[in-house]
Amino acid sequence: MSGLHPKKTIVPVDFSDLSFAALERAVEIAGDKGEVHAIHVLAELTTMEPGNLYGTLTDESRIEAVEEFLQKKIADQKFARVKVHALLGDAGRQITSFAEREGADLIVMPSHGYGFFKHMLLGSVAERVVRLAHCPVLVLRS
Repeated sequence: MSGLHPKKTIVPVDFSDLSFAALERAVEIAGDKGEVHAIHVLAELTTMEPGNLYGTLTDESRIEAVEEFLQKKIADQKFARVKVHALLGDAGRQITSFAEREGADLIVMPSHGYGFFKHMLLGSVAERVVRLAHCPVLVLRS
């Protein structure tokens, strides 16, 4: 990362307003020369999911649908240079693995700020990313 302008920034998007605000902030931080990659991580389907059972849903079709939907959600001109990706698996691990593979300089993500009990039940993707990331992580609080 050169100065305050990273060359490659990763932004996990869960389709919440907070994640789109993080994407907007990442675009500002990246400036004119930095790359921004928006990624969404899908949970893997269990064998007993109806789509799996009847063969109507595949991982490829899910990834394609999410990438298309995300591209439409960020159709605004300010996001014109953002690259969109969808991955499968554990969100924290997939985000950090993707960042490492891409040689990212920064990960920008929101923290939903769950209370203690909800955090204990759901865990925290942001916490896992901070722990596993090979690069700096900017966690934006609401």
